[in-house]
Amino acid sequence: MTESKPGTQAAWTDPDDAPELDDAFFERATLFQGDRVVRRGRPPLPETRPTLNMRIDADVLAALKATGPGWQTRINALLREAVERGLG
Repeated sequence: MTESKPGTQAAWTDPDDAPELDDAFFERATLFQGDRVVRRGRPPLPETRPTLNMRIDADVLAALKATGPGWQTRINALLREAVERGLG
């Protein structure tokens, strides 16, 4: 085995020293279908949403963010509901 920098794993040269290919290895792996990288996460939406820059009161933003992850999606749902009720 060759020497490596402190804090890094040593390179392996003997196949018997190769790291085990466990579930964690495959979770971090980049997946391919042929030459194409398979994207992870949420699939792309059929219709892209435009990016919006707007100003709102700080307390309103804080209250929405306090509801946890997904707060931007909930803002969209609130705005959609207002538009459908004719308030928009």
